[in-house]
Amino acid sequence: MNNEIKKVLFKLEKSGFEAYVVGGYVRDYLLGIESFDVDICTNALPKDIIKVFKIKKGVNNYGSIPLKIGKYNYDITTYRMDGEYINHKPKSIIYVDNLLVDLKRRDFTINALCMNREGKVFDYLDGTKDIQNKIIRTIGYTKKRLSEDPVRILRAIRFAIVLNFELDNDILEYIKNNKEILKGISYTRKKQELEKIFSSKNLGKGLEYLKELDLLDELDIKYDKIVEVSDVLGIWAQIDFDSKYSFTKQSRTMIKQIRIIVNSGKLNNLSLLKYGLYVCLVAGEILGFSKEEINKMDKHMPIHKLSDLKITNDDIMSLLDMNGSPKLRKIYDDVLLNVLNGKLKNNKKIIKKYIIKNWMW
Repeated sequence: MNNEIKKVLFKLEKSGFEAYVVGGYVRDYLLGIESFDVDICTNALPKDIIKVFKIKKGVNNYGSIPLKIGKYNYDITTYRMDGEYINHKPKSIIYVDNLLVDLKRRDFTINALCMNREGKVFDYLDGTKDIQNKIIRTIGYTKKRLSEDPVRILRAIRFAIVLNFELDNDILEYIKNNKEILKGISYTRKKQELEKIFSSKNLGKGLEYLKELDLLDELDIKYDKIVEVSDVLGIWAQIDFDSKYSFTKQSRTMIKQIRIIVNSGKLNNLSLLKYGLYVCLVAGEILGFSKEEINKMDKHMPIHKLSDLKITNDDIMSLLDMNGSPKLRKIYDDVLLNVLNGKLKNNKKIIKKYIIKNWMW
């Protein structure tokens, strides 16, 4: 455990409280995976945590205190048990003074491991054994745990894919018989979990897994063969997804542009001018172009934006004594394409001579 994390634990202990690193960081530590998100559980109440760390901002909706210290993102929570679940969320949280009670409310055994300041791991629910056996298993009764919050189904699948584990039979059986409850998950949460799968080195397994479990309709996505690429927008561009999935305006535009290039099967100077280097790199990876190839193409572009072209529509209209018309667009596009392809030098005099020779009729 990093010394910086130890200092955070020590600060709570020095103030008279218990404190443990819990969940994903401990799991990843045992798997040899570096992590910078650290969950800490403690018997200190939120008001005590705020006082210990001299925090000015308040507690979030889940009663946890976020902290950013150095390269680590901490989330400090008081031991608690969940009240009755309504609409897949606990109606209330009840603070307790018992670590085991807190651990038992969590989703999977591999996420219920905890570690003290000396680096000793405490495993009360056989999480270590499940890590060794590479299995995802719920804490307690599977039906109760997954029906409380259907997002846990996606989390289970995501952990299985990202960690290259298997789902235990109880989880598999529950998913097969209750997959329709995934419809109740918000598109925001679906997208969060899917993007973690799409960013995984085991993406191929993940895509097959979702199909094998017959979950595509419930997730409102469709795909056939997907080329694995490094950018998550490149994956979304190959998926037919419901419009309710939320993307920024910029991301949605980029997905559309990537699709246009991929569907055309071509990537050239005009693509780079219209859509930019980033979109072309993503689309190019899908089409089988190397980054070196595209970067070289971009570097040797005669122009990188329309304003670089040494002639304007007004220049063309003045030269040919014409008004705006479909012909004007044809002339401009012809000049642009020839400049981009290196057949015509980007020089105003040369371009004018070309227009007079080829379009003066």
